[in-house]
Amino acid sequence: MTLNHERRGPDAPKRLVIFLHGYGANAVDLIGLADPLAEHLPDTAFLAPDAPEAIAGMPGAFQWFPIPWIDGSSEEESEAGMLRAVDDLNAWLDGVMEAEGVSASDVILFGFSQGTMMSLHVAPRRAEGFAGVVAFSGRLLKPEDLADEAIQRPPVLLVHGDQDDVVPVQSLPQAAEALEAAGFEQVYAHIMKGTGHGIAIDGLQVAVAFMRDVFGIE
Repeated sequence: MTLNHERRGPDAPKRLVIFLHGYGANAVDLIGLADPLAEHLPDTAFLAPDAPEAIAGMPGAFQWFPIPWIDGSSEEESEAGMLRAVDDLNAWLDGVMEAEGVSASDVILFGFSQGTMMSLHVAPRRAEGFAGVVAFSGRLLKPEDLADEAIQRPPVLLVHGDQDDVVPVQSLPQAAEALEAAGFEQVYAHIMKGTGHGIAIDGLQVAVAFMRDVFGIE
């Protein structure tokens, strides 16, 4: 599967950070984070794909799957779209890791909003474990299935703004509880005070520390 994507970083990286954007955004939305992160994550390439589905009437806007209360789709259409996106993302990830010469243990998925939902769903179900998952302002899809379906249990950092009016901040403790119940031993959380549906400096600082730790960067 080929997803259009943005890339920043060295030609022969030792590790990858892969940004998964939110609903209605595109690859450009998060790739700018590569600049402030690069100095803390040497030998790292940063990639950000466009989600597979363009949103009708919104030029340059993409979705991982339809959201019924936004676009009027049915729950069935949303579910089918999510499953297609999982397949597309997994195929793209396989291709990128091969092209970059990097194994799963040197990859972090960094999601925002709907991209977090994809990250938290895909990472545990892959054959090889990622170094970690950074999950901003999203929620865990199908928490009731996780314990039975998880093959890998990578370290997870959950970050959420306490003023988020798009995805409620209560999604963070709900995700943490489900991850821990499914046997994830390294689940970390940070609440960004006074922050809405976005990424604030304090959240990014916590994410940097987490990524350096799971990558083993001294």
